[in-house]
Parts: sequence; structure tokens; C-alpha cells
Amino acid sequence: MPALSAPAQIALVGIGATALMDVWLWLLSRLGVPTTGFAMVGRWVGHFARGRFAHAAVSKADPIPFELGLGWLTHYAIGIVYAALLVALQGTAWLERPTVLPALVFGALTVAAPWFVMQPAIGAGFLALKTPTPLKNALRNLANHVVFGAGLYGAAVALAVLAA
Repeated sequence: MPALSAPAQIALVGIGATALMDVWLWLLSRLGVPTTGFAMVGRWVGHFARGRFAHAAVSKADPIPFELGLGWLTHYAIGIVYAALLVALQGTAWLERPTVLPALVFGALTVAAPWFVMQPAIGAGFLALKTPTPLKNALRNLANHVVFGAGLYGAAVALAVLAA
């Protein structure tokens, strides 16, 4: 495989980690566990252009054209940005020899965004406190983001092996 630039590697690591998280979410949904609705993420982001950043309940906000696609695009873009942040913190050498602990810790830390930004902005409250089962939801969010961290590591290892 020809050598990839660091930005290309970062994008692939972010995409790979996000895809692993999606497989995890799909498995959870098959087991009857409620998971993220990316249409609501798209609706939330779609309202930014209208100057609306917070909702009492985003599910009751006006629908946005192509909100499901926008939600998925946002989800993957965030995954790539997180991969870039991890590499910025660890250095590009991490891409050549990835280690698991930084990826898992970083993945766990990324849960701060949904807990303290997205969930309050869509009407679920900080740490999902306005949901019927806030502790369960917050712990599920944390687990999802640790899986994302495992995906960061796994995707980086896969790329490093392919590059060798």
C-alpha cells in the first residue's frame, strides 16, 4: 500500500472508529437497547443555519430537509475531528505505533461533548438528567465512547499494519 499522508490517515482512523461505534450501536439496537437517532442530530445541526442552537425537545422542532443524512455526516465529521485531536495530542508518531491506552482514555473523554453540549441543546439535559433513566443513559454514552476509543486504536493499528 502506498504511504498515506497524515491527514489521510487521520481521516481513515476517524472513519474507522466511527464505523466501529456504529456497529456497536447496531448490535445494541438489535438487543432492544435504545440508541442515538441520527436524524435528531441532523435536525439539531440543521437548525444552526436558522440561528437556533438549543431546543426544549429537538424531536418537536421543525424537521430539516435531509436531516438523517446531515446527522450521519455530522457523526462521521466529528469522528474525524476527534481522531485529529488525538493525533494532535499524541503526535503523528502515534499513527505509526498506536498504543491502546491513549485511544481508550481519549475516547472516554469525548463523552463530554454529548453530556455537556449536545444533550442539553436537544432537551435531554446535562448528563441526560431530563431523560427517564439518566444514569443508564449516561453510562451507555460512556460505553459508546469507549468503544469509539477502541475503534481509534483498531483503525490506527490496521493502517499501520497495511503500511508496513
